[in-house]
Amino acid sequence: MRLVIISGRSGSGKSSALHVLEDQGYYCVDNMPAGLLGSLAAEISSEQSLRNAAVSIDARNMHADLKRFPEILAQLTNNGVQCEVIYLDADPATLLKRFSETRRRHPLSNDKCSLEEAIFAESELLAPLKNRAKLTLDTSALSLHELRDLIRTRVAMRTDDSLALLFQSFGFKRGIPIDADYVFDVRCLPNPYWVAHLRGFSGLEKPVRDFLGEQPEVQQMLADIGDFVERWLPAFEAGNRSYMTIAIGCTGGHHRSVYISEELTRRFSSQIQNVQVRHRELHTAQKQ
Repeated sequence: MRLVIISGRSGSGKSSALHVLEDQGYYCVDNMPAGLLGSLAAEISSEQSLRNAAVSIDARNMHADLKRFPEILAQLTNNGVQCEVIYLDADPATLLKRFSETRRRHPLSNDKCSLEEAIFAESELLAPLKNRAKLTLDTSALSLHELRDLIRTRVAMRTDDSLALLFQSFGFKRGIPIDADYVFDVRCLPNPYWVAHLRGFSGLEKPVRDFLGEQPEVQQMLADIGDFVERWLPAFEAGNRSYMTIAIGCTGGHHRSVYISEELTRRFSSQIQNVQVRHRELHTAQKQ
């Protein structure tokens, strides 16, 4: 049996993630008491027709159960349950904005605890789950559609124990993705932005691809990153790693990092079943 545990701070998108898994045929339970996970797993395991389940666990849980979550998780694993903790988060400013827009009450806020204080306190309460997460997703810049797509492709479509690999391009001027496992800086490479007739294209388009494909240092960087990832992926898989995010950054996230990410995706798609690519800044530009 596969049990996906969705957690994260309030406002990060846990309910939306759970709905995606429900649509994919998972048996889902919202706001599951952590102390009852063992009983739920035993009940579901007795049903031959149910092989996938998902629950959300948040700060409304008993604090004592949250503290002993590592023990609960270990017991589930020892009983043969394939567990995956998926942790969603967003930066505090984004969470504050989301609560302000929806006018919902934070589960930890009260007359003595402001919204901002509740958001930070929630991080401490959920630390035992975050520290056991196999996949952490920063939803700060994600639309609802993008979040649903990531959960569907990275979690729901992962049908075996093999590692799911994501190459993500980004621009350093907008910050490093907090959910990246490795970050490679390609700002030293020739920049199509400074070639007038290429500036308006992205790394997905032929003029930029042709330009970068002709640069020896670009091809050397591409080979070096690819060889490094290929060298160390087996070690992560041997350590039961389920997800890996490789972030490739350039200045703006539109040309060099996009090209490198696409080429790496093409290389590893022939070796790994579940390989995806995402271009953070291109998605952001499309939303504006």
